[in-house]
Amino acid sequence: MADNSKDVATPTGGAVEPDTRPTPVDHDIERNPGAPFAPEMFERHPVNLPAARRRSATLPSRRSIKKQWQAAWLVNAIQCIDLTTLAGDDTRERVGRLCAKAKRPLAAHILKGLGLNGMPVTTGAVCVYPTMVAHAVQFLSGSGIPVASVATGFPAGLMPLKLRLAEIRYAIDQGASEIDIVISRELVLKGKWSQLYDEVAQMRETCGSARLKTILATGELKTLRNVYAASMTAMQAGADFIKTSTGKEGVNATLPVSLVMARAIRDYMDATDYRVGFKPAGGLKTSKDALCWQILMKEELGRDWLRPRLFRIGASSLLGDIERQLEHFVTGRYADSSRHALA
Repeated sequence: MADNSKDVATPTGGAVEPDTRPTPVDHDIERNPGAPFAPEMFERHPVNLPAARRRSATLPSRRSIKKQWQAAWLVNAIQCIDLTTLAGDDTRERVGRLCAKAKRPLAAHILKGLGLNGMPVTTGAVCVYPTMVAHAVQFLSGSGIPVASVATGFPAGLMPLKLRLAEIRYAIDQGASEIDIVISRELVLKGKWSQLYDEVAQMRETCGSARLKTILATGELKTLRNVYAASMTAMQAGADFIKTSTGKEGVNATLPVSLVMARAIRDYMDATDYRVGFKPAGGLKTSKDALCWQILMKEELGRDWLRPRLFRIGASSLLGDIERQLEHFVTGRYADSSRHALA
């Protein structure tokens, strides 16, 4: 992978100016229908590890985002969060609390201080296990916030394909409009790309109109070449999003891995004219993380990938830190975390 770090006009340390161009609405983005399996698009594709690391290391310093611009980027990050609970002790009450936070992620005095009173600031989605979907749908009724569900034997995916497809159908029957599936890592590690394509294509077909987010579990794929190949295979099979991690691996979302996936999205778009979304998940906990990944999207893929239609952040604790940073911007003081409603 070549290092294209010099193709960005914004100088290091330069202030980020607001982009006043009109934003196209979501229905202007045609859904990725997939493409015939074409291994030549990724086989022997070079990935330059030192270049990926160097490019990733410079991203946080390439744009200076401060004051009101930083606040705006953080509010945008909130609207791209898939607010998530995937714990073994999840209950209806916990899901209800999560949904309440998704509908009103910022306290009233923060919204007022930001000049956002009356504006619909919500998270991008709520993500839960299949058995919690019906609860989330009930709590979010009328809010317009989609319910996402993990499926296909999350997080390991080590279930027969028939059962994985049945789990997708169950989640959709319960009301999920987005499905986060996990791939079979063994197929990647053994180079069985056509089988991986067939499995993801069947999952996409089972999803119907529900959006398909394909989790690659990149921390278990061993090499960046595997990450690129798995990304391309999933997009050819019809994935609406490619996602880094389940959040349960030892290594989750990292900037070098995300850079490789972003380049794969760009290459797929150049070949097919279809835009595929990106979702980093696992390990994004601070406002700085939210800014870094948005900068990556802006630099590598463009402004469309700063909207929830093409960019999501899988997180549970990130929202709390963003809320503290925005309160500091409004009041000049950092609040104790106990002042903010738990997500």
